[in-house]
Amino acid sequence: MKSIILKKSEEKRVKSGHQWIFSNEIKDILGKPQSGEIAECYDFSNNFIGIGFYNPHSLIAFRLISQKNEIVDVKFWQNKIAKAYELRKFLYPEQNSFRVFYGESDGISGFILDKYEDYCVAQFISAGADRNKHDILEAVQNVIEPKGIMVRNDSALRKLEELPQENEVYSGEIPDDVIITENDIKYHVNIKSGQKTGFFFDQRDNRKLLQKYCKDKKVLDCFTHTGSFGLNALKAGAKEVIFVDSSRPSLEIASKNYELNGYKNFNGIVADAQEYICSKEAAGENFEVVNIDPPGLIKSKKDFFAGYKHYAKLNEQAIRLLKSGGIFATSSCSHHLSPSDFVKMIREACSRAGKTAVFLELSAQAKDHPILISMPETQYLKFAILRIL
Repeated sequence: MKSIILKKSEEKRVKSGHQWIFSNEIKDILGKPQSGEIAECYDFSNNFIGIGFYNPHSLIAFRLISQKNEIVDVKFWQNKIAKAYELRKFLYPEQNSFRVFYGESDGISGFILDKYEDYCVAQFISAGADRNKHDILEAVQNVIEPKGIMVRNDSALRKLEELPQENEVYSGEIPDDVIITENDIKYHVNIKSGQKTGFFFDQRDNRKLLQKYCKDKKVLDCFTHTGSFGLNALKAGAKEVIFVDSSRPSLEIASKNYELNGYKNFNGIVADAQEYICSKEAAGENFEVVNIDPPGLIKSKKDFFAGYKHYAKLNEQAIRLLKSGGIFATSSCSHHLSPSDFVKMIREACSRAGKTAVFLELSAQAKDHPILISMPETQYLKFAILRIL
């Protein structure tokens, strides 16, 4: 087996449960492992640490997949996928659509698997997962037995591993439209070309949380995408929801989802959400609940301060729309904005808006995106619900 040897004391993080080793932490590389090849890892004193994916082209040079020196074959992947699948069925016993496998949190760094009713969508973000694609997907077939598997390898993260962006129908026939149910709400999903793998499962639990605060309320859902937060508000008995997004195609899908659930007279506005929030039109609507779910505004560490200011300004402007007793829901999917910075940003936004508020809810991504306690990187989504005093 080809192997890497770490520099002195660089084994501490990975021995505590972290799965990444960076290129500057490696002392020697033995046997010339190729990109994505499985290699053994040893500490400076030649003690065995584990096996994992090696990539000479990535800052994350080694990704641990096992602390045992074991054979990596279809059965190896199958055991991991079966364990992950059982957890999801336990968490969501009445659901047929969810994230089955979430990379490091489930033990295969760089592998994502979502299930949409009878179909699966896979993403391979690391060179190692990509190199083992066929065996991993054979394991998926054995465990889940989907009618079809779609591979969505169009993530920008593949560029960091020097992997091409490409999509393919891997097995079966993939329909252009799959209807899924989440929180007793139906959605049209295009798993061939929709964003990410077709749907944002990570907000499932947060959408359910918002339901508690929407009965008989007038709701603004900004960055609505395909309407999920707004539909949850309606499910809870909201008297009116206005859906805002800059993407006309997304709003058209939101309208289809609206009708799919038996609602009439869809009120969608094609507009830049931040511009709409600042408009006289929005100020005159007297919203009682405002939800914002913007795209990631901090793409890298160097963008932190500009992105942080953008978040603060956007949240401030949204908070200004609410009177005493109003409910404000806000999210951030930026990896580089920590949970503590997220809370700090909300405090600043409230202060600048001249509002006092209390936190009603603070949460992260849905439970089918489990947060590995030893890897803070596995937590990326932050969500909060506040009441304006």
